[in-house]
Amino acid sequence: MNIKSCLVKDYMARTLVTFKPDTPVLDAVHVLVKNRIAGAPVVDDEGNLVGMLSELDCMKVALQAGYHGEYGGPVRDYMSDGVQTVNAEMSIVDLAEVFIDKRYRRFPVTDKNRLVGQISRRDVLRALEVISAG
Repeated sequence: MNIKSCLVKDYMARTLVTFKPDTPVLDAVHVLVKNRIAGAPVVDDEGNLVGMLSELDCMKVALQAGYHGEYGGPVRDYMSDGVQTVNAEMSIVDLAEVFIDKRYRRFPVTDKNRLVGQISRRDVLRALEVISAG
């Protein structure tokens, strides 16, 4: 097997923590901290990706609490939208180029805007390790 033949779908995580746009952001913060993750996709009722909520996005909650005494609101008020995604059929080599160019740690994987997984830098390294050991 050759690394050029490895696809995103073969190494992506399929079981993800996700949020709905109307999830209370403080509940989302609790889930992120409890699961020790830096962010999670936000999906609508049909499973379509509508945004991402990151630790950085959640810093806005702390600022609003500190400056305005307001705690929370729905995830939709804090999430980032217009999120860059990758396709499950993309090659791991092409994905490595995107990681180098964009500097993100992970990308949501979509099929026709429906969230199907997530792929991280570490997943690319895992593919390399599997191929080199094989």
